[in-house]
Amino acid sequence: MTIKLGVIGTGHLGKFHVKLSKLLKDGELVGIYDQNKEQAAKICEEFGTTSFDDINELIKKVDAVIIVATTSAHYEVCKMALEAGKHVFVEKPITSTIQEAEEIVAIAKKMNLKLQVGHIERFNPALVSLEKYNLEPKFIQTDRLAQFNPRGTDVAVVLDLMIHDIDIILSLVKSEVKDIMASGIAVVSDSIDIANARIEFENGAVANVTASRISQKKMRKMRMFQRDTYLALDFNTGESEVFRLTDPEKNISESFFALGEMGVGDKKKLLVYEQPQKLELNAMQHELQLFVNAIVNDEEPVVTGNDGLRALKIADIILKKIEESAKKIKSEA
Repeated sequence: MTIKLGVIGTGHLGKFHVKLSKLLKDGELVGIYDQNKEQAAKICEEFGTTSFDDINELIKKVDAVIIVATTSAHYEVCKMALEAGKHVFVEKPITSTIQEAEEIVAIAKKMNLKLQVGHIERFNPALVSLEKYNLEPKFIQTDRLAQFNPRGTDVAVVLDLMIHDIDIILSLVKSEVKDIMASGIAVVSDSIDIANARIEFENGAVANVTASRISQKKMRKMRMFQRDTYLALDFNTGESEVFRLTDPEKNISESFFALGEMGVGDKKKLLVYEQPQKLELNAMQHELQLFVNAIVNDEEPVVTGNDGLRALKIADIILKKIEESAKKIKSEA
C-alpha cells in the first residue's frame, strides 16, 4: 500500500518536509503547493517534484497532506483537507486558537481520518534514548533559548518554542494540570519574546519552563528529577545522561559507572551514572514515517490531534497569565 502525499507550504521548514517525504517507506510525494510560486518553482527544481497552482487540485490527487504553512493558515488548510477525506499531518501548533483546534479534531474524528501534530521534539534522540527507563518525573526544568529570527514572530514565543516542552511534559506527567503561573515580555517583536511558566499537576509534579527567542546562544535542555533518579537531556546534541541510586548488591551493567555509595546500613545505595547510546535518528523523517505507518496500519498517530489541542490549551493559559501579570504590574505602577 502506497500513501500519496502532498506538502503544503515550502518555506524554511517545508523544504525539509519535501526532501524527507521522498524517503518514506510506503509513501510517495505527488507534489507541493505554495502561494509563493517562485519559491515553489525552486523547490520543484531542487527536489524533482511537481508544483500545483491550485491547492484543491493537489488535495484531490493525494491520500494525505503535510501542512507546513504559517500557523494562521493551519485551520483553513486542515479543514479543507479533512473535509475532502484526506489524512493530515500539521506542524505545531495545531492551530492559532483552541476553538479552531477543537473543530479540526472533531472533523478528523467524524471522518475517521488520521490527524498528527508535528511536535518533533517527541522524537529527539535525547528523549527517545530514555525509552527503557520508567519515567515518572516529579520536577522538570526546561530551558529553550534561540537566537532571534524574524521567521516565527507572527506568534508569541510560547507558541513558537515553549509549546515543544509543554507537549513533552504533558506526555510524561500522567496527571491533570492543577495550576499555572507565568510571566513574560515583548522585547524585539510585537508579541511575547521571553516567557517563563510554572506548571503544577494534581499528582504533585511541577514543571518550570523557560523560553526565549533573543538569546545569544542556542539552548534546548531539560532536566528531570524523580525518586532516586536525575536525568539531563540536551536536545541540541541529542544526548542524555542518567544519574540514579540503586541497591549495591545488584549487578551493574558495563554501561554504568559507579560514582560511590550513599547512606548507611540497610539504607545504603550505590550512585551510578549512565550515558545512553546516542541514537542516529532524523526526528523529522521519523515522525513523518510514523504518520505514514499510522495510515497504512490504521493506528492512532503517536502525537494525536488531541495531544496538539491539549498543548495549545496549556499554552493559551500561559499567555493569559502573562497578560494578567502585565496588567497587574501596570496598574500598580
